[in-house]
Amino acid sequence: MTAVPPLQIGLVSVSDRASAGVYEDQGIPALSAWLESALISPYTVKSRLIADERTLIERTLIDLVDTERCHLVLTTGGTGPARRDVTPDATAAVATRTLPGFGEQMRQISLHFVPTAILSRQIGVLRETADHAGLILNLPGQPKAIRETLEGVRGPAGEVVVPGIFAAIPYCIDLIGGPYMETQTAVVKAFRPKSAAARP
Repeated sequence: MTAVPPLQIGLVSVSDRASAGVYEDQGIPALSAWLESALISPYTVKSRLIADERTLIERTLIDLVDTERCHLVLTTGGTGPARRDVTPDATAAVATRTLPGFGEQMRQISLHFVPTAILSRQIGVLRETADHAGLILNLPGQPKAIRETLEGVRGPAGEVVVPGIFAAIPYCIDLIGGPYMETQTAVVKAFRPKSAAARP
């Protein structure tokens, strides 16, 4: 049996001003800190801070999946209706298949906090080559919204009342041939069907 390579995660922050040094990027630090708190499995991160340029975003996503062989790529920023918000368009352009449920759930989560969630165009897609596949997800730009999207909506006692998207990510990575991901259940509990046996 061919050994499954270690988990590779790509983080992409899309911002004209942050990439130009006008202000400090918050997206990649927020994603990095959340992953550190949520993942038990070993992983390597490849980070990119880039401007809101569609061709640049496309090239970056292709490089992270095809060359760096990332199993999961998380983008932050550039998902609204403004003319410069082209992250979803670039993501769709490099996709081989779409996973509509991710975008639907992200908006559902955000609507619990802000009515402007309906303006979000976030999507989830797969990019597949002959021997590798990566899951690409567009996340919000603000650290608080990033955490809410990943973890979900919690009730008064801390119980999850609306699941976050990360609960479904480990099983998706299983299905596309990636490494087995384990999480800190206090942060987010990965869901797998009972028929999906745990891998060593």
